[in-house]
Amino acid sequence: MTGLLYSEEEEALRAAVRDLLTDHCAAADVIARTESDAPHDRSLWKSLAEGMGLAGLLVPEELGGQGASHREAAVVLEELGRAVAPVPYLTSAVVATEALLACGDQELLGQLASGRTIGALAVGLHTAPGADLRTVRVENGTLHGELTGIADAAVADVLLVPAADGGLYAVAADAVTITPQVSLDLTRPLATVTLAGAAGRRVGDAEPAVRRALRAAAGLLAAEQLGVADWALTETVRYLKERKQFNRPVGGFQALKHRLAQLWLEVVNLRAAARAAADALASGEDSDVTVAVAQAYAAPVAVHAAEEAVQLHGGIGMTWEHPAHLYLKRAKADSIAYGTAGAHRSALAGLVDLQAP
Repeated sequence: MTGLLYSEEEEALRAAVRDLLTDHCAAADVIARTESDAPHDRSLWKSLAEGMGLAGLLVPEELGGQGASHREAAVVLEELGRAVAPVPYLTSAVVATEALLACGDQELLGQLASGRTIGALAVGLHTAPGADLRTVRVENGTLHGELTGIADAAVADVLLVPAADGGLYAVAADAVTITPQVSLDLTRPLATVTLAGAAGRRVGDAEPAVRRALRAAAGLLAAEQLGVADWALTETVRYLKERKQFNRPVGGFQALKHRLAQLWLEVVNLRAAARAAADALASGEDSDVTVAVAQAYAAPVAVHAAEEAVQLHGGIGMTWEHPAHLYLKRAKADSIAYGTAGAHRSALAGLVDLQAP
């Protein structure tokens, strides 16, 4: 069970990331960005990726990375979730990086690890590990087709595109047309990627690379959902201690105490599930089962926590100026990212040889 605990190094990493986000990722700034044409915070990404070296956590040291594990990446994602930070960490430093690790493309891995190049796997954000892949055609050595629901494509420098010939191709972002889609979560925008004769360099086989990338994405997404849920619980408790009705703190009413106690239990259980998934990905033991368990549990808890935050903040929780809506949108968008809870329950049933209900 020690795998569920945080090491001293992980706690130090958390403190450093939280300090940076406290200084450079205020809720008002995130809200202002969502209203602009540039929702991504490139200066924050530069601080995280180049300044702290966090883009290369999963990349071995000999390839220019930090040689850390999924446990450390999970800690970073917890804090990014707690701040709903508009940076492409999950999509570039986890998903695209894991796909390249499966392919063994050292040059591109080094570029992503440095943070100076941002990568995106051109697979719809809703795609679960093991699901059928949308691919593009290969004609006369160039790529043709359209892929939808690609997260953070707008900020990517290179796209990793699965093709019908079974290959995974690295394509420069300026060689394709990227059209923004309307997305619920304004801090992780989606786009349609259109390839019309784009040149690509084959980096490996798409199927094993995408499967590995999406499994890591689903497992570490639980850490982000934990961050969202933990913020919602912490801020709601704080607010209810300050808000007074009938000359006493609202948090003193027993009905609200019961709701908060239930939410606390759910968040504690989510922490255990998310930590188990990160530890399993780091060790390679039972990772398919542990990731499926984490994702089957994480989405409902994160959504419930964010809904409670909106409701229990009362009138102020309904306003655009209060950040609660950012967390609810992130939680709802995450609930279908890399497979729904139902899809993961069905996958789990198959993995443990039980008939799904």
